[in-house]
Amino acid sequence: MEYRRLGRAGIKVSVLSFGSWVTFGPQLDDDRALACMQAAHDAGVNFFDNAEAYAGGQSEVIMGRVVNKLGWPRSSYVVSTKLYWGLSRDVNMTNTLNRKYLMQGIDGSLERLGLDFVDLLFCHRPDPETPIEETVWAMHDIVSAGKALYWGTSEWSGGEIIEAFDVAERYGLRKPVVEQPEYNLLARARVEQEYAPIIERHGIGLTTWSPLASGQLTGKYLDGIPEGSRGALKGYEWLRDELTDEVRNAKVRALNDVAGSLGCSLAQLAIAWCAHNPNVSTVITGASRPEQVAENMAALDVLDRLDEETLGRIDEITR
Repeated sequence: MEYRRLGRAGIKVSVLSFGSWVTFGPQLDDDRALACMQAAHDAGVNFFDNAEAYAGGQSEVIMGRVVNKLGWPRSSYVVSTKLYWGLSRDVNMTNTLNRKYLMQGIDGSLERLGLDFVDLLFCHRPDPETPIEETVWAMHDIVSAGKALYWGTSEWSGGEIIEAFDVAERYGLRKPVVEQPEYNLLARARVEQEYAPIIERHGIGLTTWSPLASGQLTGKYLDGIPEGSRGALKGYEWLRDELTDEVRNAKVRALNDVAGSLGCSLAQLAIAWCAHNPNVSTVITGASRPEQVAENMAALDVLDRLDEETLGRIDEITR
């Protein structure tokens, strides 16, 4: 396993990490979650990603119970959570980054995780109704209180991230150190274009999600939506048009040929390609079985095979 700094921050995370979105709760109970997290940890993974909104808070509960049962030293792993959507319908506690919600939200997450602090706390989405100054002050205070060690953003626009830095610099507050965007072979523009000048100027790290484009880059949706897949889950109907899009799947077929020429699976190629970007601190992977964890981790062996010729073929297909 390779470990990379989170941008210019001192903390290091494994280049491949493990996330609980979709799987913890809807697909995994405690025992299966434990098996997957143990397999990831055995492979050298030290970063485990979560969010308040995943499975309505149950994802945090499951991960907290699993970590407690495994008995890992707190110094040996990095855990994150994210706040924005909230778990109640109270007007000040949903779809927001206001100070009241953030200060109460972090306490709820820590209770569900059974932790004294999280290493990374993300603002899960931007909030156009709350001044960024208010959000930056709240995140600064959460870090100052020791409830999170670092804070960052997720799916914020480049302009919003720059404004957060400007506020932090103006008042001497703790700056965001990381952004968590979608990044994969079918979604490249934001990371490679919009964020490029911010990364160069401010040195933020990237903890990228959905390297397999919600499973599309495994090739399993080329002939429709398989039963039991993510696309068939209740609540994920919004994904189905994308997963069966003919233009996207034509790219998937072409990429599958590239993977075949490298002697790896399409999923391993997709994960390795994300990790090949030096601005990516870690690629968040997911799995519902330990065997899937092992397959994902094998993407590390593909990194050295991504020569200029192969990368050129991939660019022709996906740019």
